[in-house]
Amino acid sequence: MDETIEVHPLSASPTAAWKEIGQTQKVLKLNVKVPSAAVGFDKVRFVCMSDTHSLIRYMTFGVPDGDVFVHAGDFTRCGQKDEVVQFDAWLGTLPHKHKIVIAGNHELSFDKRFVDKFKAKSGADEGEVPNYGKTQDNIRDAVNTDNVKRLLTNCTYLEDSGVEVYGLKVYGTPWQPEFGNWAFNLPRGSACLEKWDQIPAGVDVLVTHTPPLGHGDLVCSGVRAGCVELLATVQRRVKPKYHVFGHIHEGYGVTSDGKIIYVNASTCDINYFPRNLPVVFDVPLPPGYTKN
Repeated sequence: MDETIEVHPLSASPTAAWKEIGQTQKVLKLNVKVPSAAVGFDKVRFVCMSDTHSLIRYMTFGVPDGDVFVHAGDFTRCGQKDEVVQFDAWLGTLPHKHKIVIAGNHELSFDKRFVDKFKAKSGADEGEVPNYGKTQDNIRDAVNTDNVKRLLTNCTYLEDSGVEVYGLKVYGTPWQPEFGNWAFNLPRGSACLEKWDQIPAGVDVLVTHTPPLGHGDLVCSGVRAGCVELLATVQRRVKPKYHVFGHIHEGYGVTSDGKIIYVNASTCDINYFPRNLPVVFDVPLPPGYTKN
């Protein structure tokens, strides 16, 4: 029977929660490097990126080859149609057989809740909605794009859903604790936990946009932005081999608690320059499966 995860008493204060929880947690930092050797026939190579923000043309590196490409959200600035089309065209140039993408808080047009809320505020003041260097007209264009998800033709788009590749189970979800007035935001605590409860146990690679508490979630001001209940869900119930995310640019890197490997694959740094290398890892093929 799956363990029931409860809302932590300090859920609304992740920095304070980590001071308590972190006393019994291992956080081992691992080196980020692109493997020089080709992937073996008995392993599946995952190549992970996140938070590219329509800045792919400024990358100073290439995307390593592999079997599965994963993007953990924020592939646009605000979810405009042209941004999505551009990203999808770029995905089409990648050699990976499988490409898996989730949305992030910048994909405004992907979140019906955000779209409906914005449209209800016709004539909203500048301060009521995110701007990110864009005009209100740009944001209105984004939220008025119909069926935007169908524009992603060169990948498998996951939203509270999963897919199996080479016998490995991958699950993706875009939600995060409230972090400014953006898309896929939920209040900390029970609202987020309701989404995490949908994640099935036995997932091999979990892809979220938000980090869990304590791993790749430390922002430049020194506070934690990760989700307390996501950490508990990952460690105590889902127990994936890998947990891939982004969202907190300055949290880029790989850590482990000794059992699960956590990958903050944010491509853009805190200054929104795409300088961080893709994170690559190999997962053994399950018995009875081949890459053919």
